Amino acid sequence: MLFRLLSFAAACIVCQSTAAGAIYKCHEGGRVSYADRPCPGAGAELPLRAAPPPDPETQARMLRARDLALEIDKLRAEQTMREERDAERARRAALALQKRCDKLRLQRQWLEEDLARTRADAKEEARTKLRRQAETLAVECPA
Repeated sequence: MLFRLLSFAAACIVCQSTAAGAIYKCHEGGRVSYADRPCPGAGAELPLRAAPPPDPETQARMLRARDLALEIDKLRAEQTMREERDAERARRAALALQKRCDKLRLQRQWLEEDLARTRADAKEEARTKLRRQAETLAVECPA
């Protein structure tokens, strides 16, 4: 937005009014109107004054402001891209962690089922496996 405003202002300063055509002042029925074509009734062509040449200092200031606006827009675009890239990395990392935690929970569930089906002489080994799995789950997935 700022860039467009500065560009428009710079263009206005640089442009000369000689590109505009003649202006005619028309008198019709007691009314005065202005047109870009000769009047059908009474009227006169108005003299156009040439626009003064642009002030070099103002023009240089406008160009610096335009360059600054372009640089700001470029930096904003780069920052937005970095933020989007970082957000995507964070989303992927969270997804991978969720997948790992789900896998550990499933393994714990299977070990619980194995413990319930285990004979008395092998129950201690199954309890140890289940405890270790629960510890791994607690370390990697504290929530």
